[in-house]
Amino acid sequence: MGQLVLDKISKRYGSSSEVIKPLDLTVSDGEFVVVVGPSGCGKSTLLRMVAGLEEISEGEMRIDGVCVNDDSPSERGIGMVFQSYALYPHMTVYQNMAFALEMAKRPAKEIDDKVRASARILQLENLLDRRPKDLSGGQRQRVAIGRAIVREPSLFLFDEPLSNLDASLRVQMRMEIAALHKRINATILYVTHDQVEAMTLADRIVVLNQGHIEQVGSPLELYDRPANLFVAQFIGSPKMNLIAGALVETGERQTIVDLENRQRIALPIETLRAKVGDRVWLGIRPEHVSLIDLAKADVEGEVLFVEQMGNETLLYVNGGYGSEPLVTRLTSRQEVAPDQRLGLHLPPERCYLFDEAGLAFARL
Repeated sequence: MGQLVLDKISKRYGSSSEVIKPLDLTVSDGEFVVVVGPSGCGKSTLLRMVAGLEEISEGEMRIDGVCVNDDSPSERGIGMVFQSYALYPHMTVYQNMAFALEMAKRPAKEIDDKVRASARILQLENLLDRRPKDLSGGQRQRVAIGRAIVREPSLFLFDEPLSNLDASLRVQMRMEIAALHKRINATILYVTHDQVEAMTLADRIVVLNQGHIEQVGSPLELYDRPANLFVAQFIGSPKMNLIAGALVETGERQTIVDLENRQRIALPIETLRAKVGDRVWLGIRPEHVSLIDLAKADVEGEVLFVEQMGNETLLYVNGGYGSEPLVTRLTSRQEVAPDQRLGLHLPPERCYLFDEAGLAFARL
């Protein structure tokens, strides 16, 4: 399909407002790359720059090795799927999907063949004569995707396409988009604020924060090896627990940390770039925190809230480490009451360590 290369591109409004800081990113031919980040981080602006809807302030964008900075959106060979579907309400499904090809003055038979082929891929064959108002949200989104497919673009851009759907439809559409990518081997750049979409769809995830790329990697790489505190807490739900501490011993194979509760824990983490006394953050995922007798606990506290999810139980424990409770995810149903005092165990091999600036130390 097409390779996308962003070479030190940036976006400024005026002389001082830099929305996208100079960044490098390569999306390989046939790859599914998802850009995630909080609201206002610049992910939609980045997508619009790729689409040609926003001017690139500096840097170069190449599709299949050709610089397209000065090309119009229609010249870039891109198909874009919007959050709002952007369908023409007075046109049928068939007419919506055929419109771009008609404007390009393609032969009638070619248009018909491409529309019907796309409809088969997206299971829209029985809906071609309907208008958008007669369709469900999921069906409208499939029409928007079909309209992009018929143009046979080098690159597909998705701008939060599932955010207007309810929870069950989002699950269905995630499966359909994943299946579509596999069938047509499309190159896709996909923007979302939903980390579940990112984790389930992406070959690689780009974590964006204030116009800057924090980390790029596979979903499990970002989950298991976050580069910094921002990624550690953004990827994962509930987010990673953090406990403040100080280094007591640094080393190549082991580090000893005093936690705020004055408990001491030895971690298989390298901290040669730090020194004794440095402030640190110990992190651990909720599913790795377990219950233990109070006498043996690494952390103890009172239960603030219990979420019984059926297949799992989430406990929110006031460990006395700031305003945010510690969360533990239990795979069994537990009879735990608010205000009950619990002991928690933090397996050293499951812990992460971050310096005061938020950068991760290497886990062994």
